[in-house]
Amino acid sequence: MSNSSEPVVVAGAGIGGLTAALMLARRGIKVVVLEKRTALVEAGAGIQLSPNASRILIDLGLGAPLGRRAVEPEELVVRSLKNGRTLGGMPLGKAIRERHGAPYWVIMRADLHGVLLDAVRSAPNVQLLIGRSVTDITDAEDHAEVTFESVDGTRQSLRTPLLVGADGVRSTLRPLIGDGDTPRFRNFEAWRCVVPAHAVPAALAVRQSMLWLGPGAHIVHYPVAGGDAWNVVVIVRAKNAADGWGLPMERDRFDALVNSLSAPGLADLRALLLAGENWRLWSLHDALPTVRWSQRHATLLGDAAHAVLPFLAQGGALAIEDAAVLVKSLAAHPGNTPAALAAYEEERYPRVRRVFEEARANSRAFHFSGVIGLVRDILLTRWSGERFSARYDWLYGWRPD
Repeated sequence: MSNSSEPVVVAGAGIGGLTAALMLARRGIKVVVLEKRTALVEAGAGIQLSPNASRILIDLGLGAPLGRRAVEPEELVVRSLKNGRTLGGMPLGKAIRERHGAPYWVIMRADLHGVLLDAVRSAPNVQLLIGRSVTDITDAEDHAEVTFESVDGTRQSLRTPLLVGADGVRSTLRPLIGDGDTPRFRNFEAWRCVVPAHAVPAALAVRQSMLWLGPGAHIVHYPVAGGDAWNVVVIVRAKNAADGWGLPMERDRFDALVNSLSAPGLADLRALLLAGENWRLWSLHDALPTVRWSQRHATLLGDAAHAVLPFLAQGGALAIEDAAVLVKSLAAHPGNTPAALAAYEEERYPRVRRVFEEARANSRAFHFSGVIGLVRDILLTRWSGERFSARYDWLYGWRPD
């Protein structure tokens, strides 16, 4: 990318887009962020920031504000959805800080988004424009022309040395920039809810990230909002995708799941689920680009480039990683945006593909039933915390350099 006075355009003010905008601004580059929403309210509930992502945010100077709202679980505990028995786990907290040099945080998505948004708004060389949707891109020899439309129908164009498409899993820029498949429904849906701390059963109100595995479903919960609430996620199989995002739950399906958790060792988990009052549903999709997600002066990052299933809790982390590698590649190829984007893709693709495949594998393993499920549970009881930790060194130990 040249030292043009024209701004870089980032389409999408989610976690990945704001991280990229902030990193570019910190290098003295002017940025315009276009966001199609008219209100910057982040949907979802909690998000996990493993060390590969948290170290990038800390290096951006966001450690203090994030630390005030995040929780650092002391361990991951894996339990059975059949009887509540503990199967295994791995140390987090101090142990993972020492192992990887950064914390494993869990935080409300809205809190993370708010910290990034405050930082971007305070950057003098970033302009944030809401209620603007990109409608067309022209990729010329030495620049891109971006056409966008306001909510009132007004159309404008911007000339830019680089367009970064960060508009999420339902990206409208993907077909304009890349050649990857449209994300497809993978027969899973997530039910999400936030439970206030006072309603969490005492046995579960601990600084742990807890994962429950069972046939056809798994459940994750952990403290957020500085310990004032618990994020709860239930992932189950589904035949059809819901027509929407963050929809109200169908209570009959939820009640059927809760009633199936009848073993005495699951009483606290049942109570936790029943304490949730505003369950929302997300259908789960993924898509891996087949060849590329860049042109000469336009690229994609995060879910817009490579939507992954949440079975490794890495969707947000990959977007943050993408931003770091993209900005690093631009700095390594000054004046040559096409070369920078090629280097960005080349570096990111193998890692993204591995996360994609491991998440797919976990989507099967988490929901095993019958003899295979029994074998999985036996193997987990035999794993030490060290072996569990070592299994994810490739993931959590990643650094932009």
